[in-house]
Amino acid sequence: MASSDPLLQPYQLKHLILRNRLMVTAHEPAYTEDGMPKQRYRLYHEARAKGGVALTMTAGSALVSRDSPPAFGNILAFKDEVVPWIQELTSACHEHGAKIMIQLTHLGRRAGWNHSDWLPTVSPSGIREPAHRNFPKIIEDWDIERIVNDYGDAAARMQAGGMDGIELECYGHLIDQFWSPVTNFRDDDWSGSLDNRLRFIHLVLDSIRKQVGPEFIVGLRLVVDEQLENGITREVGVEIAQRMVATGQIDFLNVIRGHVDTDPALTRVIPLQGMPASPHLDFAGEIRAETGFPVFHAARIADIATARHAVASGKLDMVGMTRAHIADPLIVQKLISGRETDIRPCVGATYCLDRIYLAGEALCIHNPASGREATMPHQISQKVDKPKKIVIVGAGPAGLEAARVAAERGHQVIVFEATPAAGGQILLCIKSQRRREMNGIIDWRVAQCDKAGAEFRFNTYAEADEIMLEQPDVVIIATGGLPDPKVLESGNDLTTSSWDIISGDVVPKGDVMLYDDGADHTGMQAAEIIAKTARLEYVSPERSISPDIGGVNISPYIETLLPYDVRLSLCRRALSASREGDKIRVVLGSDYGDVITERLVDQLVVEHGTVALDDVYFDLKPHSTNYGEVDHAALLNCQPQTIQRNPEGRFQLFRIGDAVSSRNIHAAIYDALRLMKEI
Repeated sequence: MASSDPLLQPYQLKHLILRNRLMVTAHEPAYTEDGMPKQRYRLYHEARAKGGVALTMTAGSALVSRDSPPAFGNILAFKDEVVPWIQELTSACHEHGAKIMIQLTHLGRRAGWNHSDWLPTVSPSGIREPAHRNFPKIIEDWDIERIVNDYGDAAARMQAGGMDGIELECYGHLIDQFWSPVTNFRDDDWSGSLDNRLRFIHLVLDSIRKQVGPEFIVGLRLVVDEQLENGITREVGVEIAQRMVATGQIDFLNVIRGHVDTDPALTRVIPLQGMPASPHLDFAGEIRAETGFPVFHAARIADIATARHAVASGKLDMVGMTRAHIADPLIVQKLISGRETDIRPCVGATYCLDRIYLAGEALCIHNPASGREATMPHQISQKVDKPKKIVIVGAGPAGLEAARVAAERGHQVIVFEATPAAGGQILLCIKSQRRREMNGIIDWRVAQCDKAGAEFRFNTYAEADEIMLEQPDVVIIATGGLPDPKVLESGNDLTTSSWDIISGDVVPKGDVMLYDDGADHTGMQAAEIIAKTARLEYVSPERSISPDIGGVNISPYIETLLPYDVRLSLCRRALSASREGDKIRVVLGSDYGDVITERLVDQLVVEHGTVALDDVYFDLKPHSTNYGEVDHAALLNCQPQTIQRNPEGRFQLFRIGDAVSSRNIHAAIYDALRLMKEI
């Protein structure tokens, strides 16, 4: 039967029939190899196509010229060798009924010159971009001619590769660097009037159409309001959009509002948890109404209800749910089958985007299968022939994922949890209002465990004897960790943990030093709380603030701290603490030289990661068949664990997550998935 759901209605874009209204907008997961979209890249997009999305857009963005060097794993669309890889990618998506397009660009000043071919970057007026700290060359006429031709050649390669269309990136990149008064104040015929500023895009479109013909789909992802002093205003942006439509050379507009030349600005364009949902949706709807043209849009549209409203109310023709499809590529499949409540939620952590800059690949904070489609499943479908009894100790992210996977495979699962509720350290994380959406990681898993029949025993501090009474076949220790206080040479007993601050067990007062040796969210979360009620000095041995937090996630922390005049002391290592009256004397050194300084403070708060809560693991270890050993080769090759060290052993024993060592949520969940899917 035909569905009445607005999201499941087909949409015709020119000659192209899109099977529903959901799309994955162009983004760069940085899965390329040598600039080519090989197996990992293909499987990532194929999973979204298989999951039912109507249109998946690749690349964010693919590069048309050599002097637009990759910022983070971009596809090199200027190379002829890209064509067969594009053909494999498009064929895989088409096989599952999805359409596929690619975004093309020249980054202009939004790149770095000091890698790849070491060519100077170019921009209309040579203005430095803060985010990439790049001083570009002022573009010359011969550069413009060359790059215009490069756009046409790249479009032809994408057409030859079977793409259903292309999208040109026009926010923060070379094309709109010509448009914006912030980046273009030349005194020649490439600047001044809007006619002059649009000369470059007209030449680019002419070059592309000459190569691909009039029927190939071409769209623009364009900024309609830079929300920047002296930048492109809404009025000018609308006029640009209307002029682009009037050319007859484009087929859709993908609307953006904001600018991306700094980390805080990028965060407002791509909002994360704690920020308003779908902040630019109404704006995009206004542009659709004023242009009368097909409009796509994506900016934290993370839930089905909002997406449905966007289409039903006529604001959008196609809804971009990009991060949502990183969290769950099966959204459409679950909608069609009436399993909307089974959709794994995007919690807005934006670990995916920040990790591209930090480690060169996008990963979802709680779906470790995204980007690992060759080895990890997005859904557990393979049932076991001989169910086992599996006892899991701990109901944090690792324990819940282990329980979910084991129960969905058909095992009998019992979860012991010492506290009254599931969640582990996430319960601490969500004490901050801005991070409350992280609870979706827990809520979704608890619901999936309940459906699969896992049994939970809360308020139960499981000892080894109690666990063995269950006569389990497998025991999983997911007990997490506790704050590690052992950071000072002496005086550790005078410290307060960041957990005590976040939980509210300790109230900050007076002069507080926060020594952050963890470099992740916990220290910054404590810093926010302290700064609001006490005088804070933030001390770290690092040369930057919390370097394990990316530019998007660090921005709200910095914005919160700035009004409180927090003292930042970087490159300082806390050595010792001693009591001096009602104060604490803290001695600070540095890895960068033999410099000693001292502070008198009322409180010394320390964030130094966690130490594994592993007593029960070591109590059980002598009774296990494998003595807790993990066969790493089997784990990495997706094979069952078969180590037998103890003939008298009664069960297999494993530990995961922070019960092993202090890491993060993604690591804990990945530990659980790759272990349990083979048990």
